[in-house]
Amino acid sequence: MRPASLARLGLLACLWGSNFLFIKVAVEGLSPILVVVARMLLGAAVLLSFVAMRRERLPARRLWVHLAVAALVANVIPYFLFSWGEQRVSSATAGVLNATTPLFTVLLVLITRTERMTLYRTSGLGVGFLGALLIFAPWQSAGFAGSTAGRIACLLAAASYGVSYVYMRRLLTGRGFSPLGLSASQLAAGAVLAGLAAPAMSRGSVSLTLPVLASVLALGVLGTGVAYVLNYRLIQDEGATAASTVTYLLPVVAVLLGATVLHESIGWRTATGAAVILLGVAIAEGRVEVAAPSR
Repeated sequence: MRPASLARLGLLACLWGSNFLFIKVAVEGLSPILVVVARMLLGAAVLLSFVAMRRERLPARRLWVHLAVAALVANVIPYFLFSWGEQRVSSATAGVLNATTPLFTVLLVLITRTERMTLYRTSGLGVGFLGALLIFAPWQSAGFAGSTAGRIACLLAAASYGVSYVYMRRLLTGRGFSPLGLSASQLAAGAVLAGLAAPAMSRGSVSLTLPVLASVLALGVLGTGVAYVLNYRLIQDEGATAASTVTYLLPVVAVLLGATVLHESIGWRTATGAAVILLGVAIAEGRVEVAAPSR
């Protein structure tokens, strides 16, 4: 990978990994759905500005129904679930559970039989979900109390991301429109959907302190808008496989920021579970070889 691409990869990991820190701060003053609305509006504004500067065309009207569905499962639902979940769990835990997204993607691909079952994928799924189980620790007496609802919300958010990748691959890509134009349109559709849901789902008072405002701006402009542009450029320059290595860096950034900025306690189960999840992702993607049984 070229030095410029490595720099973009590192910056993208920092932006996406820090999202969990910004969400944790943002939900102290805004309800989860309002965080989603602000994030989507700001992100869409950034991407639409890039589309205008590059004079790229937006997708045809026939694709906007698919774009709305993609926005729902790739943005509105997971953004809301992570925001709701982080009212109950640490930002580090949310970042670690987000790393299960590729495992859900592989699982859905296998269920829908769009790709064949392999030893790598089967083994990777098993290892990855053992890591998630280690974080949940259901064998403990308090395993299903307290913050378990928050962990489940974060895991469902990762599953929603997995659904979105399969959906977009089958119904949105390869239609002759640029990824940047598709992403901008998707975020715009998501902003509308989240805005429509906000009046019914918004709960609690609004407290727009400086940290809350700064976190929302960072989430929308940097963690959503600029990050999408960086990801698009990485895929364009190095390919999707190389760009996907950011998956391994996100939980590291999330855990480090949670510990240093928010002073979150990182237990051994979370740290070990993160390592096991990342090992499972690596195996499922074929980055780590699984020895075949001898005959």
